[in-house]
Amino acid sequence: MPDLAPECVPQHWYLYLLRCSDGSLYTGISIDPERRCREHNQQPSRASRYVWARRPAQLVWQRPVANQTLALRLEYRLKRLPKARKERLLKEDALWHSLQATIKTAP
Repeated sequence: MPDLAPECVPQHWYLYLLRCSDGSLYTGISIDPERRCREHNQQPSRASRYVWARRPAQLVWQRPVANQTLALRLEYRLKRLPKARKERLLKEDALWHSLQATIKTAP
């Protein structure tokens, strides 16, 4: 079976959380969360200003998402959750499922 070209291979998007040095949580999306975390920590031109000012950041949570559109919608919702709910999300998978359900039932 021939290898597929990288652009032909379907890619998962990921929703991720970084824990910054001040204890805050940063929400983002990426095809490669580990690489994105390195960029936030090491490349000022590629980092968000928020994370760059609070380095080092550590990848503490990630979940695969079917596509970029869904990832963006989930990121929007997750960014608006209070920190306490984000902390619960790190420990309780049920919260992740309920967050996904809000997107699937949204008009």
